[in-house]
Amino acid sequence: MFRTLGGGDLGTNRDKATHPHAVTEMCEEGGRLYADALRAGRIARTEVESAPCLLEFALLHPDPDDSEWLRPLPAPVALAQRLSPLEREIAERRRLSIQLADTFEPFMMLSSRMAATADSITVLEGGERINAALNLATTQCQTEVLTVQPSDRLSEKNLLRGLERDRPLIERGVRIRTLYQHTARYNPEKLAYVAQLANGKAEYRTVDELVERLIICDETVAFIPTRDDQQVALEVRQPGLVRYLIKVFEFMWDRAVPLSAGGRYETAPDGITEIQHSIAKLLVEGHVDEAIARRLGMNVRTCRAHIAKLAQALGSGSRAQLGYLIAQSGMLDRDR
Repeated sequence: MFRTLGGGDLGTNRDKATHPHAVTEMCEEGGRLYADALRAGRIARTEVESAPCLLEFALLHPDPDDSEWLRPLPAPVALAQRLSPLEREIAERRRLSIQLADTFEPFMMLSSRMAATADSITVLEGGERINAALNLATTQCQTEVLTVQPSDRLSEKNLLRGLERDRPLIERGVRIRTLYQHTARYNPEKLAYVAQLANGKAEYRTVDELVERLIICDETVAFIPTRDDQQVALEVRQPGLVRYLIKVFEFMWDRAVPLSAGGRYETAPDGITEIQHSIAKLLVEGHVDEAIARRLGMNVRTCRAHIAKLAQALGSGSRAQLGYLIAQSGMLDRDR
């Protein structure tokens, strides 16, 4: 017969088994018999045996003058009976919504002022929420995206996602500038990624060290991670902080070299490669192998292989002697 607002069936278990109906859907047989009863003013009990739901939902009731007949409940009355509880529920929910609006009304102006200044720093937790915020920011970006992308095992997995995000930007004419570590020059995946996007609107440079990941869109919003696993990040819209982060990026960018200019980063005149030069500087500063590898974007095994080559080139027989020979060789004078 009819289906309730929540989808429940108001019939008896017996009726459900033999003649199931919902409270807002009139079945064909029940509708036909109810219409016949309304036209005639009554209907014989024997005629409605095929539709017991008519009695179950009180659309028919016994004729007080003749028990063999049933009289129909007028449709307006039947409708009002079923609408009444729904209208009461709607009225109650409307009352609750007004109460909620009254409760939060004193705070709405304060929130409006915060939105107007756009000086917000939002904590984003979880990869899905971080990527959703990044996708929104890049979709709205109109002029330029600045990115700092240190190498690590997580970043390699995100190359495809970055490609899907960056390609539409370039197609819209948005400029992209990306900083990698020098190790990107020896990374086939990154080189292939750059080859797909490198043109007049996408530029890639490398430096020896990068501290942390950074993405800035249109000088209005910046994203920075707060955990090594990249599962928590800050969305920064405070203008002063965003301007500061842009200055940090420009400082590194001016000291970086285009990824296409690979010659300088092969082997220097003293036989030491640029990456080994960077390792030597960190060794003298007292960093352990793991820290050096992390800062230069390589795995520890590769880092130790470079250290071994550096030691061989300088004729060092121990780690302590290597630090001394690096200092005496003058190779670090290039940084002065």
